[in-house]
Amino acid sequence: MEWGNNVFIMQSLNTIDSLCDRMKNAFNFFKTLSDDDILAFLNFCENRQAAAGKTLWREGDTDNYAAFIISGKIGIKKKTEFLHKYMIVGTFAKGTVVGELCLLTDHLRSVTAVIIETVDLVILTSKKFERLITEQPILGLKLLRHIFLVISKRLSRSTERIASIF
Repeated sequence: MEWGNNVFIMQSLNTIDSLCDRMKNAFNFFKTLSDDDILAFLNFCENRQAAAGKTLWREGDTDNYAAFIISGKIGIKKKTEFLHKYMIVGTFAKGTVVGELCLLTDHLRSVTAVIIETVDLVILTSKKFERLITEQPILGLKLLRHIFLVISKRLSRSTERIASIF
């Protein structure tokens, strides 16, 4: 797999068992899965690290992957219409997933993701996500439910923030 602009430092040398334990420690969702389910999930993913200051993706990019944050912090920023400057719209840390909409759509990236603190990530591409759903349908369904829950919570928080302004 090629990653644009050399954002990733290296592929992890973690053993799959170590990575399984780290996923369970970082994510509430993975605590609900069996070790076999987590190992099956990880077979469709890559473990990567990226340094602070790097850009994971830019608004308008066509790459389609989600990043599960094991450690570190990512800032999500959006270009404003009027000032054409970026505004941080969210920060995400250990135990969260970013870029999940790209697993479900083929739309261009709508935001830019920058590394605030060096991150350790598990990357799932949309192609491998489709394979996961085909080859592991029960696991795929569990992951889809989790993604919809994440999206629903984020939409509710955004709606509350907008309503509090007016």
